[in-house]
Amino acid sequence: MESRRTFLQASAGAVLASGSVLGANDRIQVGLIGYGRRGGQLRNSFARHADCVFVAACDVEQTRLQQGVAAMGGKVDSYSDYRRILERKDIDAVIVATPDHWHSPILVAACEAGKDVYIEKPASNAIEPAWKMVEAAKKYSRVVQVGCQQRSWSQFQDCARRIQEGQLGRINHCILLFEGGGGGGPRSSASSQKPPAGLDWEAWQGPAARHPYSADRHRNWRSYFDYGGGTVTDWGVHLTDVMTWYMRAGNKGPLLTSAAAQYLFRQPPDFEMAPDTYSITWKYDNFVGTFTNATLPSQDPEFMRSDAYGDYFYGENGVLLVNRFGHAVMPSRRGGMSQSAGQPLKAERVMDSDGLDESPDSKFAHATILHARNFLDCVKSRQQPVCDMETGFYSSLPCLLAVMSIRQGRSFTWDGAAAKAV
Repeated sequence: MESRRTFLQASAGAVLASGSVLGANDRIQVGLIGYGRRGGQLRNSFARHADCVFVAACDVEQTRLQQGVAAMGGKVDSYSDYRRILERKDIDAVIVATPDHWHSPILVAACEAGKDVYIEKPASNAIEPAWKMVEAAKKYSRVVQVGCQQRSWSQFQDCARRIQEGQLGRINHCILLFEGGGGGGPRSSASSQKPPAGLDWEAWQGPAARHPYSADRHRNWRSYFDYGGGTVTDWGVHLTDVMTWYMRAGNKGPLLTSAAAQYLFRQPPDFEMAPDTYSITWKYDNFVGTFTNATLPSQDPEFMRSDAYGDYFYGENGVLLVNRFGHAVMPSRRGGMSQSAGQPLKAERVMDSDGLDESPDSKFAHATILHARNFLDCVKSRQQPVCDMETGFYSSLPCLLAVMSIRQGRSFTWDGAAAKAV
């Protein structure tokens, strides 16, 4: 068994850069690290592209690793240690779909090894390791795409244009809604148990603090601050990504972050877990953002949740809602002229119930397939993808600052020069 310290030491500098160069028509050989539910979804999305070839898979849980190998046709090499994938000179890029606490060590090592990386969101479960990811991507000149796939989706791109062209006038408040708290789902037993056969619990914990195995920590990991941040970071990053994108705040942190939270539905409260009730506020230089999991019952009888979650942008001329169902424009009662069109803002609503699940049959196509395509194209062109590592960091930063505010019970400012919260 390797200790936490041994894992971190071995991950740093364990492999050498491969330095491969690809042409526009070349196939990209890919290794998948982490084959859970999201890892399987990413495999399916990347497999839609003929120039992506899976050659290796890695997971510390043998059952899932075998499932991944079978899904890839049974002809890929399998490993329980991600470093074996990074050592291979024939692998051009890796997809990282591990729990959040593993993102930083794997990405830093992958960049050192000369691999390009598609990494799931959020960047990490804490600020310091997330910033190391930014530094590594820059130092080794790697292409990194963070999995904020809404940036590749047509309805989100169209709404970004509308906001930035001034159709709603000046935006002063962004309200972000998503129900749920500590990761969702019923809680399994948190008592110490024997790890299931085929799971290397020591490797699964990796850089995190050590705890005896429990099924809840393992399967409900997003709820635990050691590994994730509940819905604050898991779904929150999708919402803050849209907020910072539309408001052109993608390269700066909030001036002030404050959060109030409670543990009301899980007694006794477990402060190592994300809260079930929260309200978060960010002050930027020219707008205020608010994120809460208190959502009104949907007033939409057809799509139910279409108006109960997403990003609401409040402007001088009206309000725009955008989410995976689509978008809605609600003019203000006093009216207002669209600055770009020179005409009164009109009510508009475009929704598709298949959008939430990224169905290829929806009006908006499949975001992750498009996001994967953008990454693969950039691996060949060496251009920056739509959600590069620095962009993904600043999309994750508001959520990570919010977690700090929740846990420490105070507000934080962001020192951009020192890249730390104060």
